[in-house]
Amino acid sequence: MSARPQAVSETHVQNQRTRVTEWRLTPGAETGSHVHGYDYVIVPITSGAFTIVDPDGSERQFPLEPGRSYFRKAGVSHNVINNGTTDIVFVEVELLQEG
Repeated sequence: MSARPQAVSETHVQNQRTRVTEWRLTPGAETGSHVHGYDYVIVPITSGAFTIVDPDGSERQFPLEPGRSYFRKAGVSHNVINNGTTDIVFVEVELLQEG
């Protein structure tokens, strides 16, 4: 188990087709390693940069710009860490079923 603080989530919407979750990562916080089971869209609320840790342990920086959304397919596996000095907040929209 990591000594890092954990990201905090709040579900805003959940129904058969979508789940909308707000995520907040304080400085040093992480999501923990996880696999996305659904296609999803991320909508950054704050600016900052994540450290993405892939399953092989490699790390990369991923910058965020408020309102600049991005899409990822199901199956993405990673840990997301806020190594910055301010909170990072984003909204995740999971597409639970098609059409």
